[in-house]
Amino acid sequence: MGTPPFAVPALEALATRHQVAAVYTRPDRPVGRGRETTSSAVKRAALSLGLTVVQPVTLKDFQEQDRLRGAAPEVIAVAGYGLLLPPAVLGMPRHRCLNLHPSLLPRHRGPSPIQFAILSGDQVTGVSLMLMDEGMDTGPVLLQQTHPIHPQDTPGILGEALADLAARLLVEGLPRWAAGELTPRVQEGEPTYSQILRKDDGGLDWQLPARELWLRVRAMQPWPGTFTALGGKLLKVLEAEPETGQAPPGLVVGEGAGAAVGTGDGLLRLRRVQIEGKKPLDIQEFLRGRPDLVGATLD
Repeated sequence: MGTPPFAVPALEALATRHQVAAVYTRPDRPVGRGRETTSSAVKRAALSLGLTVVQPVTLKDFQEQDRLRGAAPEVIAVAGYGLLLPPAVLGMPRHRCLNLHPSLLPRHRGPSPIQFAILSGDQVTGVSLMLMDEGMDTGPVLLQQTHPIHPQDTPGILGEALADLAARLLVEGLPRWAAGELTPRVQEGEPTYSQILRKDDGGLDWQLPARELWLRVRAMQPWPGTFTALGGKLLKVLEAEPETGQAPPGLVVGEGAGAAVGTGDGLLRLRRVQIEGKKPLDIQEFLRGRPDLVGATLD
């Protein structure tokens, strides 16, 4: 059971080692301005592997539960599925439901752990293989593997690395769990929680320190992105980095051939931006067409 690209390597790894009775993923949905109906990454991968795909709207429906029961699963592997598994489903397989979560639980429970690991300035994250219960990522952990977060990491870069790590953890842990070689352990430490990202999470508050703004620029790529306003138009900040120096919050100052923005603490050097209605540009190229950026105050 899975939906996003994060779940694809785990599915592919399972399919080479075990019989996959069925692949459950979210229903197709309209995406983009054209509202074109689009299949999930997991559905596309499953079809390419010749696997049976099931796309229920909910698993609370008794008929859907009967259909799942008919597949006689020995274990259900879950990775970013996006639907609640009711108690009847959790208790169905002999070897339970196992979840791959891209964080070191109990840190960053919830739907956006990769983004929140970057946003929080964590230097290390990882993947947890856990038994599912009725809570949100609250079940006992079977295995964990750490992974460093590098300064250039975005959710896309980090997510790919964690997806590969999750696949390895699952194919290692599944047979060990079935053989009784793994002992579930209660999650230790104070939980933290990630939230569903919303459009306004990408707004840049120039009163914040440059380092916090840099983390937000990285964490919110590609969606919702990070943005400010220049002369009444939306200005997306695609790449940036913090540096020493000071200017009034929001004021753009010249920095060599580039530009930096004053913050509550330090400067945020702009590396790549995109003004509303135009294509993304490196800051030097952007300044050739919009030299008025330097000296402007961003809202």
